[in-house]
Amino acid sequence: MERIFAVMGMELALMWIVLILTGSTSAEEQQYSRAVDWLSRYGYLPPPDPRTSKLQTKEGIEKAIRVMQRFGGIPETGRIDQETLDLMSKPRCSLPDIVGSEDMLKRRRRRKRYALSGLKWHKKDLTWSVHSYPYSSISSSMVDNILKHAFKAWSDEAPLTFRRVATDSGGVNTGGDIRVSFARLLHDDGYPFDGQGGTLAHAFFPSGGDIAGDTHFDDHEIWTFRGDSSTTDLFTVAVHEFGHALGLSHSSTDPSIMRPYYQGPVGDVYNFRLSLDDRQAIQQLYGVKDGRPSGGVDPDLPRLPSPPPPRPTQMPNPPFNGRCQGGFDAVANIRGEVFFFQGVNFWRTKRDGSLISLNPALVRNFWIGLPSGSIKIDAVYERKSDSTIIFFSGSQYWMFKDTVAMSGYPRPLSDWGMISKSGAPVDRVDAAFIWDHNGKTYLFSGGEFWRFDESRKDQQVTRRLDPGYPRDNSLWKGVPSDMDDVISWGEGDTYFFKDNLYWVLKRGGLDLEEVTPKSIAVDWLRCPVPESTPAPKNPKSLAATAPAP
Repeated sequence: MERIFAVMGMELALMWIVLILTGSTSAEEQQYSRAVDWLSRYGYLPPPDPRTSKLQTKEGIEKAIRVMQRFGGIPETGRIDQETLDLMSKPRCSLPDIVGSEDMLKRRRRRKRYALSGLKWHKKDLTWSVHSYPYSSISSSMVDNILKHAFKAWSDEAPLTFRRVATDSGGVNTGGDIRVSFARLLHDDGYPFDGQGGTLAHAFFPSGGDIAGDTHFDDHEIWTFRGDSSTTDLFTVAVHEFGHALGLSHSSTDPSIMRPYYQGPVGDVYNFRLSLDDRQAIQQLYGVKDGRPSGGVDPDLPRLPSPPPPRPTQMPNPPFNGRCQGGFDAVANIRGEVFFFQGVNFWRTKRDGSLISLNPALVRNFWIGLPSGSIKIDAVYERKSDSTIIFFSGSQYWMFKDTVAMSGYPRPLSDWGMISKSGAPVDRVDAAFIWDHNGKTYLFSGGEFWRFDESRKDQQVTRRLDPGYPRDNSLWKGVPSDMDDVISWGEGDTYFFKDNLYWVLKRGGLDLEEVTPKSIAVDWLRCPVPESTPAPKNPKSLAATAPAP
């Protein structure tokens, strides 16, 4: 069965190819690997084959970039330029743009037009149902009316009818060919959503499987009817996704509702008509419209409000303000995004500085395998040699492959062999990161730190504690010695986090005279600038005479 490949989160936008060159990864290399992953995710490149160690070639990547640029309607340079990166970062559908074989990819290079998945319903009278409604303030009756109009867009052009199935005694829709739901993150179809922005929705092509035609919308989006640029128009996205549920792939034609990128509200819904490209596509599958009445009229097509309802507000959430108050348990650079952990919640920021959602996500819903109780995350880092993600909490640690804990964990922290200068075994980790300056792993605890060499040999990663450790945190001059966490970010810069402030050691340098703290809330988490308060002063650095950590 043909399926979509939704973005994994850390998903979405989250499984980047890690380039290991000299033990450090420049911003340019990270940008390149991010683009290669995006091209693989949306069908322009075949994924690397781990069984044969098949790697992407420079020529193959350049060709894929050109196809993507042509498909997206931007200059065809074959390079990952700024316009290409901007297009890659736009909100969009989760379905790949290129679906099928390499021959199909070659055909798509030769001409611009609609594409069919090769699958269709073998009937023209279809049923639909809604299994859950969005959390935002748009009403369930408004959602029903918008969906009816979205179905009508397709039944106006092809001999299709759409009938909503009756509810059971409990008022729940239990069946239908096309089942609609609003869901967050992991939602039992194997293709989790990624929070606000990024991927908006996905739908499954017609087939004989149970999930055929199912259409899922990301409930972290703020869904509206003809809202402003800070919201997402449900009608536009629903028409697009119902096209997939009927058997259409993405189109490169402009205008086309089947273009993969979100294009904003369509304007006048009552007079909306599919573009020529979309009409030809649906008629190729189901024939030309005959004299039958339009579908989706149960029995009369409802009127939508005019003027549109006021902009919805997000529902209150008790931890909402936590991101602006600071005091994070852990901060980590994972797959090119920065994660801020606080209690049972976390926030994510993308490489372009945008916050994925103002509201936090639950740690236990995203990281499968951590205890279900109120576990406190002390430190997290991603191991560069094999992309394993390591969590520390109290006297235990977990290793994760992507978002799922590996078998055999948790393990005791004593595995790491850390003994303090006082001779006592270490029972918790305060901070952990990999320093881009030398590719080594650093763990901090109780004012001391240890350095590890985690090298990959014969397809396995070995861990070795470097001699001469622990050392005092004071060797890192100009920053707090009792930091909450540390990451490498940007072009090898080292970021230290404490309370609601952060300090930056440029390019991992240790010879800075003074490091000025900045606000985590304002710079990372989209919080308002507070009233002016005196910034804490740091001792002047003596790092020029200090030994390397």
